[in-house]
This record gives sequence, C-alpha cells and structure tokens, in this order.
Amino acid sequence: MVHRLLSAEHLPHRAVELGLAVLDEEAQHKRAVEQAPRARRRCLSACLRASVRDKLRRVMEHEELERILQNRTGGQADESDRVELTESLKKFDKFGEALCAFANDLPKHGRPGYLFVGASADGRASGEIISDELLRQLADMRNNGNLLPPPRMNVQKLSLGGGEMAVVEVFPSDLPPVRYKGQVWVRVGPSRRVATESEERELSERRAAQAKTWDARPCHEAALDDLVLDLFVLSYRPLAVSRRVIAENHRSIEDQLAALRFFDRRAGCPTNAGVLLFSSRSRGFFPGAYVQYVRYAGESLSSEVLREREIDGDLLTVMRELDGLGDDLAGGRPVALGRGAAERTAYDYPPRALHELLMNAVIHRNYESNTPIMINHFVDRVELTNPGGLYGDLTPEEFPGATAYRNPVLAEAAKVLGFVNRFGRGILTAEDELRRNGSPSASFTPRANHFHVVIARPA
Repeated sequence: MVHRLLSAEHLPHRAVELGLAVLDEEAQHKRAVEQAPRARRRCLSACLRASVRDKLRRVMEHEELERILQNRTGGQADESDRVELTESLKKFDKFGEALCAFANDLPKHGRPGYLFVGASADGRASGEIISDELLRQLADMRNNGNLLPPPRMNVQKLSLGGGEMAVVEVFPSDLPPVRYKGQVWVRVGPSRRVATESEERELSERRAAQAKTWDARPCHEAALDDLVLDLFVLSYRPLAVSRRVIAENHRSIEDQLAALRFFDRRAGCPTNAGVLLFSSRSRGFFPGAYVQYVRYAGESLSSEVLREREIDGDLLTVMRELDGLGDDLAGGRPVALGRGAAERTAYDYPPRALHELLMNAVIHRNYESNTPIMINHFVDRVELTNPGGLYGDLTPEEFPGATAYRNPVLAEAAKVLGFVNRFGRGILTAEDELRRNGSPSASFTPRANHFHVVIARPA
C-alpha cells in the first residue's frame, strides 16, 4: 500500500524521499499482524492502515507547504486566502486576526489555512530563531479566550524556505463565525479585514446549515486505534446491519464506522459517539463519562456511606452494568393478592422503571461536563442527577410529553443494542411501572445545567 501511494504518479520527489522512512515501520507492523491470532488480524490491520495514512498525510502536507513557499519565491500565484507570511515573532494581535480569518474560511475552501511565522514576503526564512517559548505562545492562542469559539489548529517548527519557521495550521470551524477579541475577521484574496454585515450573516447561516449535535462531531484527540474495534465488529454491527450487507461489504472499517456516524471521514478520526461506544478509556477523552453510585445508611448525604461504586468504560459495558445495578436496587419480594389468588412481586424500586430512567440519564446527559451521573441511594428513595438540563427548545411545561435529543446518535445506538424499545417513551414507561407497583410518582426537576429525579420507596 505504501509503495503504491509513494509512486511518482501520486507524490512529488521530495515527498517520496520523506516517505521512505514509513516503509520500515510498515514492514514491522505487518509482521506483528501476521503473528497475531486470526480473530485480531482484521482490527490490527485496520489500525495499521490508519497509522500509515496519517504519516503519509503529514508527508504530503509538508510537500504542500514547500510548494506554497516556492511559488512565493518564484513570484507565482497561489491560494493567497489560505496563506499569510510574517517576519515578526511578536505581533500576536496580527497572528490572532489571521487565525480567526482562516477559521472562518469565507471562500469555503474546506481546507486548512497556514500562518508562517518567521517568513519573508518572498517565501524564504527570515533567519529569526524559532524558540520553544514562541511555539508555546502560539499554541496558547487557541485557549486564551480571545478566539471564540476556539478553532482546531496545530503548531510546529519546520525547516522551510532555507531556514526555520513556526507554522500554524488552522482548520475551518464547524461553528462560524469565529471572533478574535469580539471581531469577525475574514480573508478575501490576499487581504485580511473585519467581515461586513452580510459576510457575518453568511457565516452564521453556514453555522446553522452544518451544525452537528455533539455526539456526531469529530473527536479530534482520538484515533482509530483508540477504539476496541471488536466491540463494533462483533457486538454492534451484526445488530445494526443485515447479514447480507455484511457478507457483501468490502468497505474499509473506517467507511463502515462512518456509515453509522461513528467516524468522521473529513476529519479522519472517530466521532464523540464512536469514542463513547467503543473506547475502553472514554474518560481519557471525556472526564465526566462515568456513573458514581453511593449507598447511604440514612436519609441524607450526611449519613454513613455503606457502599460506593464507579461505573465506566465503553458505553455498552456501562449500560449493562447499570442494568445489573438496577436489579440489585429493585428489592423484589412476593406479595399475596388474596385467598386463593396467585402472588405478585412487589419492588422497592421497579427494575423496569430504574432501567428506563438510568438509560435516559446515559443517553441524554451533557458529556461536555466533567460531572458524572450521580446515583444516591438512601433508605427511603433513590436520587438520580445527570449533567445537562432539557435540551434545545424543550420547556419544563412540555416535559415529558415532548422530546428533544441532545445525543441522537447515542439514542439510536441504545435502540440498536436493545436498551431502548421506543424513542420518547422512557419517562412514560417508568411512570407506568411505578404506578403498577404501587409506588409514588417520580419527581422530575429539570434545571439549567442538570436534571434531577427522585424515586421514592413505597410506604
């Protein structure tokens, strides 16, 4: 595969030269794949392909940067609205305006823009020293609060134009317009300026058109090898795709994941939903992605703690363990219906009601929060608290009759896996189960940043 991609037909000579180093590493990985158990070879091979593609992408990007600078040196035209060169190492406001303009991508290139720091107007290195401190300051511009929303960007020191340069790669934002210190900056040809009212409106309309729910957005910090692909291939795909389609499927594992919205082809990485569902270390990417259970000896948080437990990992494991926890909390016991009549089972907390409420918390919580789902088990009640209030334009007055999905990809996955039977019926089903058990109705308290449920034990 690498030999084919490195042919002169695909890459210029310099990229071929740089890419030869990938060949030895690919050979080592292939030997590891051949020595692995048969059941693991497909997943290991997919990870190898992703790793090699990523390395070759970097080789080709380096070649593109050299081409841009050579065009400058030769006086040729280039994509000037994707490039800005500056000799100065200290004009950080100028840098911020350029990064903002690239993130807004007014011309709709759909490709990164590049800020070359320490570069002369003719494309040659200015001879300035590119220090680690400068690289740190450039990287900090993403999160210092001046660029909002923060764009995705990479900062590196490269040997270009006969010397060293700091190169900032800025990707088009999924959420334009991006502002630098409150102003929307754009590039039109070689010029950078504040956006006009109509241009800002266009960017806002673009944001609405391309907006994705959080779970469908790419998780740029993750890679394919962060996923346990066996979970997808063996546990999820057979439930989501027919056997005939699987048998006739010759697509790559990335394409199969992307078809179910677990991989973003454009970004080249898993989506947030893909990480939550198929990564065993999802907390490494989303620190609040776990469930905290505490059992108390009394009726308040000041009571003695009898038991504590954390539930985390891939979402399939989390949902299975929550079902097991619900069975433990149910407290079923036989109750006679009368002389000669059959017995029924009465519960402290009906397991089906707990199931629906726990699945609701996992699916609809706000995973951008670092706060876990909290389950507080008192002697007379169970309280569930999950981060994230009612989503979208759903109001407390409409709840629970109306539904708005914060994480529709996760909701679909929960249904595929059998943890949800019908969309929009979880709360109503839980209420029916409580009523059938003779339990008080659950108390629901939606707030701006969290959702609180109290399930009382029958008297």
